Amino acid sequence: MTLPDTLSWLPIDPTFSSVSLILLGVILSTSIMADAVASRTRLPRISLLVLVGVGVAVVQQLGLDQPGGRPLDGLAEPLIQVALVMVAFLLGGELTLERLRLTGPLILIVSISVIGVGALAVGVGLLALGFPIVVAVSLAAISVATDPAAVQQTVRASGDTRLRARLLLGIVAIDDGWGILAFGFAMAVLGWMLSGDGELALIEAAWELGGALLLGIGIGLPAAWLTGRLAPGEPTQVEALALILLLAGISSWLGVSSLLAAMVTGALVANLSSHHTRSFNEIELIEWPFLVFFFVLSGASIDLYRFGDAFGLTLAYILLRLAGRYLGGLLGVHLARKRQAELPGSLGLALTPQAGVAMGMALLAAERFPEHGPMLLSAVVASTVIFEILGPLLVKRVLR
Repeated sequence: MTLPDTLSWLPIDPTFSSVSLILLGVILSTSIMADAVASRTRLPRISLLVLVGVGVAVVQQLGLDQPGGRPLDGLAEPLIQVALVMVAFLLGGELTLERLRLTGPLILIVSISVIGVGALAVGVGLLALGFPIVVAVSLAAISVATDPAAVQQTVRASGDTRLRARLLLGIVAIDDGWGILAFGFAMAVLGWMLSGDGELALIEAAWELGGALLLGIGIGLPAAWLTGRLAPGEPTQVEALALILLLAGISSWLGVSSLLAAMVTGALVANLSSHHTRSFNEIELIEWPFLVFFFVLSGASIDLYRFGDAFGLTLAYILLRLAGRYLGGLLGVHLARKRQAELPGSLGLALTPQAGVAMGMALLAAERFPEHGPMLLSAVVASTVIFEILGPLLVKRVLR
């Protein structure tokens, strides 16, 4: 039974397109309510939107008896893809040579330590607990990603300008970049391990990553040249939308990593264009509606009939990721001997917020390994809500 079937008693003819448009409007309306609730309760609006999506899943799967059904089934994948490409493009824009020179090796030492120890703790811990290797390796790669918005907003609200605050802002600027690379590598390794033809899987993995680099360069170089020659306003906005749609469409058509391709394009535009901020500003202006769709649809992707099976995995993932971030922060502070006294040992706990990119990776992993998809999605969606609520509190504690 589909949603239009449930409306058959009305004196109208609800088609897929009309119902889809109504649902899109309802989803956007929820973001307005989420903003109002977030401003009065201090709850992150991202978490509220994810909870709205979970509510949609409850109504659809339990109320309408549609197990495994997803709202906007024909539109969900393109909307999620566009939202992820926007996030990756903006992250690439943070990787400027000037920023990397200012942040220096200190950020690299701490960030690599945190993500390395954290991913190892999650992967080895889940394997030791008896979870399948696909689940363990996928969640280890997903654990690398951090929500930069939650960290940035908390640091800026605190007004802290000490080294620890600047270090956190520098790390989150590149953290999801590491996450995208780690996830692409993890998917390639799993494909090689699980495929009957190891050589073919290796070729496919090389194409997925190498092709993404080539696509990013192929779109990024002309985009950098064009950006410096367009006046601000509507032409720049059209250019920004064209970049996002081309990256999302061509990467899907060629079967390469859209996240890596978008990040490479963003980095090239940021470093080579004299007016690179124009394109990024235009995308930031139109990004939020797509992110609303992304967060709500991600929450709606949870399979409630499998949630009980994923409870143990969710709890283990949360505890292992927290432990890994803490231990990684301790190691990073120890290795960063210069000005070490100014850095707290609990620095890694301030990097626990996790949202959009992590859920996007979970959706991609679920598509790649459908037999483990419901368990992965349930664990990541549930843990995201916990991390988005707990994360800002940990950031404040580390700054204090």
